[in-house]
Amino acid sequence: MIEAIARRLSDQNSLISGYIRRNQMQRAHQLFDEMPLRNVVSWNAIMSGQTDPHQLHQLFLQMKRAGESPNQYTFSTLISGLLNRLQYVSLVPQLHGLVIHSGLRSDVFVASALMRGYTRLGDREGLRRVFDDVPIKDVSTWNALVVGYMDLGFTVDARIAFDKMPEVNIISWTTLFNGYIKNRDIDQARSIFNKMTQKNVVSWTAMIKGYVRYEKYVDAIDTFVAMLESGTHPNHFTFSTLLDACAGSSMFLFGKQLHSCILKSGMCREVVLLTSLIDMYTKCGEIEVGLHIFESMEKKNTVSWNSIIGGCARHGLAKRALCEFEKMTESGVEPDDVTYVNLLSACVHGGLVEEGERHFRSMGVRYGIQAAMKHYTCMVDLYGKAGAVDKAERLVKEMPFEPDVGVWGALLAACGLHSCYEVGEFAANGIEKLARRNPGVYSMLTKLHGEKGAWSRAIETRNKMIEISAKKQKAGSRIELVI
Repeated sequence: MIEAIARRLSDQNSLISGYIRRNQMQRAHQLFDEMPLRNVVSWNAIMSGQTDPHQLHQLFLQMKRAGESPNQYTFSTLISGLLNRLQYVSLVPQLHGLVIHSGLRSDVFVASALMRGYTRLGDREGLRRVFDDVPIKDVSTWNALVVGYMDLGFTVDARIAFDKMPEVNIISWTTLFNGYIKNRDIDQARSIFNKMTQKNVVSWTAMIKGYVRYEKYVDAIDTFVAMLESGTHPNHFTFSTLLDACAGSSMFLFGKQLHSCILKSGMCREVVLLTSLIDMYTKCGEIEVGLHIFESMEKKNTVSWNSIIGGCARHGLAKRALCEFEKMTESGVEPDDVTYVNLLSACVHGGLVEEGERHFRSMGVRYGIQAAMKHYTCMVDLYGKAGAVDKAERLVKEMPFEPDVGVWGALLAACGLHSCYEVGEFAANGIEKLARRNPGVYSMLTKLHGEKGAWSRAIETRNKMIEISAKKQKAGSRIELVI
């Protein structure tokens, strides 16, 4: 009888895990709720499929109330899941206490999760304390320490920890140079990368991505060529990163060559890769090709929709952007904050004030997306270009946070466009506080004061430009040579 119950429990746990692997969470929860008997494996299984931190925390509390003792897998799953939302990261010290009480602080999986938690909290001492509590440290524990120090900006401590590691693997090396990339030391990252005796596609792609991140596009392509010469085959993440480089630098011909390589490699069904292709073509001026690729995609995610909506916005196809947004919501894909930035940008380019207002209001009501600085900048720009400078001014005054230079710049540009000098004075007072960090603002202020006839203020602003060596940004162009 006992063996039959145990066998049935094991089968049900396996079923829950199977449903979760197939992303059938509703069926997994239904089976879990109907189980007359559960053990720690059951709770771990259902918790492993939970992506919402609140629900995950509630499951853990229910488990404790049911009298089930958590094990190392429970804690590692719970702590890792809670890191997705800042308000739950504060629970890490409390969970650390439970870990110690349970006698699990020496477990490497739990320790790694706790170290990530203390890193998210910005607690350097907590990070080190967890590491020191592990008596037998494997390479993953050392890697977690290096990652933690790098994420907190302590590059020297990270390098010392790396040098003390009893053994290193390719992940250790990649972790180290990736850390330097995150801390904006791309030259040191390349120096570490060059010292690696073994490199795989992940490490090559990480180095290429580092160059793209800091807009060193030629270095990214040179690294890609070196990767091919080493005999390492690129994957879809490599191609996606290179396409981002092409989009950022308008290298259309190289982008087309990459497209051909992708087709030959058989990776043309990857959602990430197709999204990067859309982004590359639309940013290089080929909106029709981007639309064709998008429409041919079998699966589309939020990033895919964002890419095509943003592409339509950049090309002035405001109505098409709004249409694609409607299709996105009808397909069941939920928009995010980036979607609404692209959508509002489309309204700006198309002069669609009413549509912009409607979407700006609905983003919070319909999807719970809180308006951020970029959304307010779009709305101020929309009102300003439509001549509704009074609405733009009122919106700036009603903002729940201090406007940044983008918001003030949009309002100031609107004042210059429609000769609203009184509102322009309000904008000028706001933007002057930020001008030192944004030298290009001075030329805008000089122009406004000059048009108003306030020559003393115009000269004063001009002198400030000279004082900090501020210069107007010069236009530039580039040509792409085919050899």
